[in-house]
Amino acid sequence: MVFIIFALLLLGLFLGSVAHIPIPVSLIAGGLIAIWLTIFTVRERRAGRSEGDA
Repeated sequence: MVFIIFALLLLGLFLGSVAHIPIPVSLIAGGLIAIWLTIFTVRERRAGRSEGDA
């Protein structure tokens, strides 16, 4: 849960600074956050299945 809060905090910081940084940098940062959240989701789902919480 802390990871999701941290990711949303980073996303908010990047969205707040979009007007001040170049578009390619914003897109790369957004892509990295999306990849990070995808990896987190996959790991959480696999951990849930192994514990029988599916």
